[in-house]
Amino acid sequence: MFTGLSAFPLTPLRNDAVDEASFSALVNRLAESEVDSIAVLGSTGSYAYLSPDERRCVVRLAAANTGSKPLIVGVGALRTSDVLANVRCAEDAGAPGILLASVSYQALTDDDVFGLFSDVTGSTDVPVIVYDNPGTTHFTFSTELYGRIAELPGIASIKIPPVSAAAARARVDEVRAVVPESVTLGISGDAAAAHGLSAGCDAWYSAVAGTLPEPAVRITRAVAENRPNDAAAESTRLSPLWELFAEHGSVRVIAAVAEHLGLVPQSCLPLPVRGLDAVDRRRVAGVVEELALA
Repeated sequence: MFTGLSAFPLTPLRNDAVDEASFSALVNRLAESEVDSIAVLGSTGSYAYLSPDERRCVVRLAAANTGSKPLIVGVGALRTSDVLANVRCAEDAGAPGILLASVSYQALTDDDVFGLFSDVTGSTDVPVIVYDNPGTTHFTFSTELYGRIAELPGIASIKIPPVSAAAARARVDEVRAVVPESVTLGISGDAAAAHGLSAGCDAWYSAVAGTLPEPAVRITRAVAENRPNDAAAESTRLSPLWELFAEHGSVRVIAAVAEHLGLVPQSCLPLPVRGLDAVDRRRVAGVVEELALA
């Protein structure tokens, strides 16, 4: 479950409430695709903006629509007590994996973050993915902290930030040296996925795959079949999309893609996060057509 391609769908809103029909359709669409797992309530799923009741609704709907695909549930929250309540929700839904981010308002120390993961792994038997995304959490994991956390029982995978092609192999080897063999490494940052996987990452935790699974599957399978050049070529083909991600952030762009394709309602993101303006929406639509992503 903690290898291959994990797709992170949006949690679309309509009139400031979870659009249950659109969300269920997104998850069902992924269940029928070739992704390896489905991860809800990640950053692409806007978990930080949802109430506890909305999060429970999302988990319930996801569990009803993932079919045979393994379900991973994001459980991050500001307070440990709320994280543990989210863990119970994931357990009740039968989710075989959880994704934990070190969410904060006050800056966290290494000991704070280690304590969070210790408290969570000590309270559940559900395997945990360590979510490292300093762009959203504003916390940066050191290699040493990876090693400390990876020794905790129940840590199954570490989601590392994007790495450059030139540095990917060295970074993967550096992290591998401090974590047990049982802990997989997953690359995030979709533009970095091809070279991250080729450098030895076991998984790709993907925003783009939540809406556009097919090109992400092609990249993942090419690496798995020892065709790194094909993976790199497909990623290069998607450069216009990656450029939009870099300019606007992946969640705004992928929301615009999903809206353009009619998969979710217009203005599906939770305020105050606003979608792209009309000019950039036309750019996104042009890229979708240019790359035949429809």
